[in-house]
Amino acid sequence: MNLDFSRLSDLVADMASSASPSEWLWQLAAVAFCLALGFYASRAVCHRIRSTPRWKFGKGDFERVAFPLFTLGFVALAELVLARYQTVVLVNIVKSLLVALAAIRAAVYVLGHIIPEGAFLRTVVRAIAWIAWIAVVLHVTGLLPDVIAALDDVGITLGKGKQKVTLWIALQAIAALAITITISLWLGRITETRVLAAETIQMSTRIVIAKLIRAGALLVAILVALPLVGIDITALSIFSGALGVGLGFGLQKIASNYVSGFIVLLDRSLRIGDVITVDGRRGEVKAIESRYTVIKGADGVESIIPNETLITQSVNHHTYSDPKVSMVVAVSVSYESDVEKACDLLLRAARSQSRVIADPPSAARVKHLGDNGIDLELTVWIGDPAVGEAELRSDLLKEVLRTFREHGIDIPYPRRDVRLIATPETPEKPISSKA
Repeated sequence: MNLDFSRLSDLVADMASSASPSEWLWQLAAVAFCLALGFYASRAVCHRIRSTPRWKFGKGDFERVAFPLFTLGFVALAELVLARYQTVVLVNIVKSLLVALAAIRAAVYVLGHIIPEGAFLRTVVRAIAWIAWIAVVLHVTGLLPDVIAALDDVGITLGKGKQKVTLWIALQAIAALAITITISLWLGRITETRVLAAETIQMSTRIVIAKLIRAGALLVAILVALPLVGIDITALSIFSGALGVGLGFGLQKIASNYVSGFIVLLDRSLRIGDVITVDGRRGEVKAIESRYTVIKGADGVESIIPNETLITQSVNHHTYSDPKVSMVVAVSVSYESDVEKACDLLLRAARSQSRVIADPPSAARVKHLGDNGIDLELTVWIGDPAVGEAELRSDLLKEVLRTFREHGIDIPYPRRDVRLIATPETPEKPISSKA
C-alpha cells in the first residue's frame, strides 16, 4: 500500500498561492451567510412542522439534521456562483464538512429510533462519526483515491471463476448491507408506531400487525441487501430446508410458542391489562411478546409464561367479558351476637371503601353454623382487579373489627367444655394433704 502524499502538498501550495486575500474574504462571508441562512431556515421549517407520536421518524428533534442539510444546499449554491469569478477552495472544504456532519446527525436520528438506548447504539454512532470524519480528511487532502486504490489491491481469489474479493469490495458490501437493513427497519418502525397509535383498532390486532411489519421489513431488507453484496438468494433454499428439519426436531417448542403467540393475539383471548390466573399464578397481563407473555402479580413479581401454555392449558380469565370481579371476606360472630346487625355492619364497612362499586351490590349472608360461632360471608365487587385485593381486604377487616367492637358484636375464639364424670374410683371428697 503506497500512498502518494504529493496531493496534500499540492493542496497546501494551491491554497496558499491561488487565492488572494479578497477572495478568501468573499468565501468566508459566503460561508458565514450560508450558515446563518441554514440556521434560520431549519428553525423556521421545523418549528412549523411539528412531529406527533403517531408519526415519529427519529430520536430527538429533526432540527439537528435539518441545519446541516439546509446549510449544505446554500453552500452548494454559493459555490456555483463564486466559482464563476474566483477559486472556491474554502467553500469546497466547508461543503465536505457539512456532508459529514449531516451524515452523522442523520445516523443518530435514525438509529436512535430503531436501536434501544445503550452501549451498542453509542458504539455504532461513534464508529459512523469516525468513518465520516476520516473520509472528509482524506477527501480534503486528496488522498481518498489513493486509499481506495490501496484497499482495492489487497484481496483474495475465490471460486473456480477466480473472482477476486478485495478489501474495498468487502467494505462496500458491508456498507450496502448496513444501509439497506437500517432503512428497512426505520420504515418498518415508522409504520409500526403509526399502527400502534391507531385507536380504532383493537390493541391485540395492532400488536399482531406491528410484529408482522417488523418481520416483513427485516425480510425485505435481507432479500434486497444480499443481491447487493453479491450473494445469490437461491442458495437460501438449502438453508430453508435445514431450518425446516431443525423446526421438526429441536426447535418445535420454540416454533410452537411463536405460533401460539400469534394465535393469542389474533383470537383476542388475551389483551394488555387483563387479569388472569394461569399455572397457579394470578396477575395482570403486561406484555404479549412473540414467544412469551408477561404477567405481573399483586406482589410485584413478573412471571414469564410461554405462549404455548396459554393455548394448551386452562386459563382463568377474570376480566374476559366484564372487568368487574368479586371478592369474598369471611367473618365469624358468636352465637350470642345479633346476626342481622352483624350483616348490616358488614355492608356498612363495604360502603366505606372507595374501591367497592355499587353495581353489582355487596351482599352479607350466613355461610355456616360452625362449632365456635356463626360464619358470615361478605361479598363485594371491584372494578380494578389489576390493583390487587390485599390492601382492600385488610381495610375491610380493620373496619369490620372496629365496628363490631363499637356495637358489641363478639368475634368467637375456639372454646372447649370439659365435663368430669364421677366413677367408683373417684373419691367423693378431695383429699387434702397436711404439711
